Amino acid sequence: MIDSAAILAYDFGRPQQSYVPRDAILYALGVGLGADPLDVGELAFLDERALSVLPTFAVTLCSPGMWIRDPALGVDFGKLVHSAQSAQFPNPLPPQAHVRGEAEVISLTDRGEGKGAVLVLERRIIDADSGQLYCRLHQTLLLRGDGGFGGPAAPRADAAMPEGEPELVTPFATSPRAALIYRLSGDWNPLHFDPAVAAKAGFSRPILHGLASYGIAGAAISRVAGKDPATLASLACRFSGIVLPGEELEFRVWRSADNAARFTAHIGERKVLDEGEIAWRDQ
Repeated sequence: MIDSAAILAYDFGRPQQSYVPRDAILYALGVGLGADPLDVGELAFLDERALSVLPTFAVTLCSPGMWIRDPALGVDFGKLVHSAQSAQFPNPLPPQAHVRGEAEVISLTDRGEGKGAVLVLERRIIDADSGQLYCRLHQTLLLRGDGGFGGPAAPRADAAMPEGEPELVTPFATSPRAALIYRLSGDWNPLHFDPAVAAKAGFSRPILHGLASYGIAGAAISRVAGKDPATLASLACRFSGIVLPGEELEFRVWRSADNAARFTAHIGERKVLDEGEIAWRDQ
């Protein structure tokens, strides 16, 4: 059984990391930018001479790694699912910086025996020199094998999506090499590149990182909505299905304000991102 007290009190330390333009460019390539090398809008995130940085790059920085596998926590790691992700980006990332991370488990709730537990991890990415906040993110983990530990009940808070036809629809073809490139931004889970590990997990081949789909959403929806991806202010979604490298995502978008929208993503009629919310700063 999980040790809820140990999880809630887990000490993540204060990891620090420096990045340079090459790292930000590699991230942009990992979420599919540059497929059209003549698209000047995408080249802005690939040109080190005057580099714009995708705000979602921040979610890869100062990662706490595989902390949840610590045996002292008692989590059944094999049944863990990264179920949702949200982040706010109050200040744009510069082309290079020295940053530090702060992290804490802010919620651990119980869905009941056989139904799992829900953990929410908050991370903050901060400029180590100036103290400026670049990103505040919430990562939601479904611990499918760890329900019934006696914790507080998990709230049910599904966000209803707009009805009717979407106002905007845009396809985004992922590369067969997408996971191999994205993993270079720091997620080394072999599920995303080793066919044997993927087969053991029940997949026909390695799957794309959820946070790669998340980054793709931020860039692709910004472009179809006529927004500069660098002005992304917040992005949230639930991961409702897997994406295989090489598959084509279709984003369906409903505007909710001048600088905000709701979205889903599909592969055919299979929904892979749900309850999506995106907002931008004024350009």
